[in-house]
Amino acid sequence: MKTLTVFTPTYNRAHTLKRLYESLCTQTCDDFEWLVIDDGSTDFTKELIDGFIRQNRLPIRYIYKENGGLHTGYNTAYDNITTELNVCIDSDDFMPEDAVEIIINTWREKGSDKYLGLIGLDFSYQTMEPIGGYFPENLHECYFPDLHLKNIHRGDMKPVLRTDLMKQVSPQTGFPGEKFFNPVYSLLKIGDIYPLIVVNQNLCIVDYQTDIDSMSGMILNQYMNSPRSFAKLRILEMQLKHNSFLNKCRCSIHYVSSCHIGNIPRCIANSPLKMLTILMYPCGIILAKYIMRKAR
Repeated sequence: MKTLTVFTPTYNRAHTLKRLYESLCTQTCDDFEWLVIDDGSTDFTKELIDGFIRQNRLPIRYIYKENGGLHTGYNTAYDNITTELNVCIDSDDFMPEDAVEIIINTWREKGSDKYLGLIGLDFSYQTMEPIGGYFPENLHECYFPDLHLKNIHRGDMKPVLRTDLMKQVSPQTGFPGEKFFNPVYSLLKIGDIYPLIVVNQNLCIVDYQTDIDSMSGMILNQYMNSPRSFAKLRILEMQLKHNSFLNKCRCSIHYVSSCHIGNIPRCIANSPLKMLTILMYPCGIILAKYIMRKAR
């Protein structure tokens, strides 16, 4: 059995999948398989993957499912992954040729039941520099929430995770009609308990498909279209062991905002930090009104 599964949730990205496929075919270590989760694509994704499978250059599994959003793609992946480790590589990104070798060698050298997995760097395709810079040189392990809370690293990163632990926090249960439930929810939940081995090397090359203005607009629309999912994420964030007072304030504000946007009842009663949520309530209403105005 292989050690690593590279899984790719995809939706109508047939035009970018070939680059990812070629990067996997040229890996210097073949101790992995590729799992493609097709989230209801209407383009020629299936035909493309079928062609890759016929080439027989690497082990590939393809699963088609009805469109349900990114978190349902992760749920399907964790239902089907059988390898010790897994890593998500998006359909518009790809891996440098030594990425799998770095992952396998690092895990064999340093991995144990103590760790959730590894955390490596994402590089920008445009600059070929690490997004957010490198990790501190003397940092060998870290809890996932601390990377942002302690300002250790604020750019995109690439987690490589133990499958057995991720299955413990799967499936990630969303809400009917809401497709924008960030899969980071499951990672935060388990990453608050187990640390990650820090790998100060490039594991993924990220090619952003939209400009910054488009991304901002997309995020605002996500807030509008999936308020219950965002409220659930903020409740989890408020309860993390690895936390700070400022982060709890931020999460309380966003929680109130999502409750207001989604007309979610019992906002204060359902908060794990009721007094802080009461104090942050006016700021949350202001944020909600701002989002609603900008997203029109």
